[in-house]
Amino acid sequence: MEISEKLLCLFSAEVREADDGEFVVDVPSREVEAGSLEPGETYRVALVARDGSAEATSDADETASRSDDGPQPPVEPGEMRYVEIEDLGKQGDGIARVERGYVIIVPDTEVGERVKIEVTEVKSNFAVGEVVEEAV
Repeated sequence: MEISEKLLCLFSAEVREADDGEFVVDVPSREVEAGSLEPGETYRVALVARDGSAEATSDADETASRSDDGPQPPVEPGEMRYVEIEDLGKQGDGIARVERGYVIIVPDTEVGERVKIEVTEVKSNFAVGEVVEEAV
């Protein structure tokens, strides 16, 4: 499956029927708090069906038992990465996106810069990095 570079977040959720006959997918509050999503905005949603095979079920069960909070961040503290600043956050910090649309905030950078960073802080839905080499 090909995943778009524009992916803002990734989570698992059940589709449930609301009282009015509509169907609802609840978005985890951490996705809104992280600034990836804005209440009241419209987003494209992709649904991926579970594979019914026993092998896929056991793989999913193993993953769920290792982490109750969904996918793990694709970066670790101290990791060095080359990133391109794609956007600016509300406080003016650079924003880079890596695997699965995971956000890395890089202070003192501008849109379009490609820099080498060291990841200094990792949260479930974003990380912070410091520039160690500019104009890569």
